[in-house]
Amino acid sequence: MGIREKFAERFPVADVRPVATPTIPGPAGAPTGKPIASPIRLRRLPVERQWPAWFIVAFQATILLVGIGAWETGAKLGWIDPFFWSRPSAIFATMLTFFTAGDAMTDIGFTFRAAIIGFVLGTSAGTALGLSFWWSRNYAMLAQPYIVCFESIPKLALAPLIILVFGVGLSSKIAIGVALTVVVSTLTTFSGVKSVDRDLERLMYSLGASRWQVFCKVVVPSVLPWGISVLRVNIGLALTGAIVGEFIASQHGLGRAILYAGQTYEIALVWVAVLVLSMLSIAMYLGVSRLETVLMRHIKR
Repeated sequence: MGIREKFAERFPVADVRPVATPTIPGPAGAPTGKPIASPIRLRRLPVERQWPAWFIVAFQATILLVGIGAWETGAKLGWIDPFFWSRPSAIFATMLTFFTAGDAMTDIGFTFRAAIIGFVLGTSAGTALGLSFWWSRNYAMLAQPYIVCFESIPKLALAPLIILVFGVGLSSKIAIGVALTVVVSTLTTFSGVKSVDRDLERLMYSLGASRWQVFCKVVVPSVLPWGISVLRVNIGLALTGAIVGEFIASQHGLGRAILYAGQTYEIALVWVAVLVLSMLSIAMYLGVSRLETVLMRHIKR
């Protein structure tokens, strides 16, 4: 089998009806000239047409409104038990009361502070610890088993102990957030340290650079993208730590509001706290995403 046959078998073209091959007419009384090669029509790759942004937003809003309407209708007609699932109208009324007569801003501020401080401390400490492994391989080999062991431990199981040590205030929620984020940042940064270009380090040393100069000019810029990539994960972990700490013991916070509403069977209040927590998490995620974009742009410059 020749090359053309193999190519045709592996990349078949679309079926085309046989047509008469056009030829170049010769002079009068002369035989027909050479045939003109007809082009082969190949298959085109399927291209999906992208929807406009306004259409996507309108479609998403329609889905949301239809879901809320079906929920409300099902609760009124008895298809859904409103005692366990509540209804959108009751949730909206409870939300107005929560923000006007309740401790909404106090709870939101408490959870926000715990998550942000835990995120900043845990990410900074983990990044610094991962960068420190570059200075000594022996030190990295000595500390790595302990870090991996701490990573394998479910940190949320240590939450009651952390509450006992740090109390029921803000510090215990920050400590849980730090425990959840520090190991992730450490392992991610350490992976970036191990991927640093050794040839570039040797070149810097051959030009007379000190270890501190190599660390600042080569290691840190190479590892920063690794540390930045974990920011979105850490903000979710820090918020989880704050909520779990508030579940166990707290005087304020959205987690305490959810726990209180569940114990008193106020399902509408549970939904309100969950919705507010979702909005808070989305706002924090968008903020961290924006920070990541700015830092990556600064690094490329």
